[in-house]
Amino acid sequence: MLIFTAIATAVLAALPRVVLGASDGFRIGIIGTGRIGGALAALWAKAGHELLISSRHPDDLKPLAARLGSNVRVGTPREAAAFGDVVLIAVPYGALPQVGRDYAGLMARKVVLETGNPRPERDGPMATPALNRGTGVASAEYLPGVRLVRAFTSVPYLALRSEAHRSGERVGVPLAADDRDALAVAARLVEDAGFEPVPVGGLARARDFDVGSPVFGRALTARELRQALGVAR
Repeated sequence: MLIFTAIATAVLAALPRVVLGASDGFRIGIIGTGRIGGALAALWAKAGHELLISSRHPDDLKPLAARLGSNVRVGTPREAAAFGDVVLIAVPYGALPQVGRDYAGLMARKVVLETGNPRPERDGPMATPALNRGTGVASAEYLPGVRLVRAFTSVPYLALRSEAHRSGERVGVPLAADDRDALAVAARLVEDAGFEPVPVGGLARARDFDVGSPVFGRALTARELRQALGVAR
């Protein structure tokens, strides 16, 4: 998968407002540092990326930042949106419309990885139409102007903690994006987290790994995932 790393580095060098450090690390802002955001923060910090982690209660994240090292700082969601050349949004899906209203302008033209899954019992009436349209399409409407990738949506967060960088076949992470350059960046970050990227297609195909799909909530190998989703290597 070195091809994704090479492509992503070249893409980021060409994207507006993207700065690479001496080790080709990315500046990543994380909006929502809970189970998924926290797990990925730990993996990306270890890979050498510079992070700003955030939540509604940023002071609660200071112990995590201290554990993860000097390349991790704490801030507000607004600061994370402004800080990151790449932004991870890992909030309950019902909060996504407000995130878009508040921060889409700060994230314009940035690569944004979005992980939320609509659940009617938690997110209310907005969840059902989002699932019916497919979350890739719905999320793009909530986040206008960003270079959106649906990523880290179907692998359980416990597997993000336990299966990263495992020996043998790696767990696959399905990705969907309409922007091929953003997809390359997301694939690089999947690799850096210790998993294998499985590009599925455009945002409309994100519904193939939405809640209720055969692959959702499973830590499948990349080979198993490609077979289940009918995508070529």
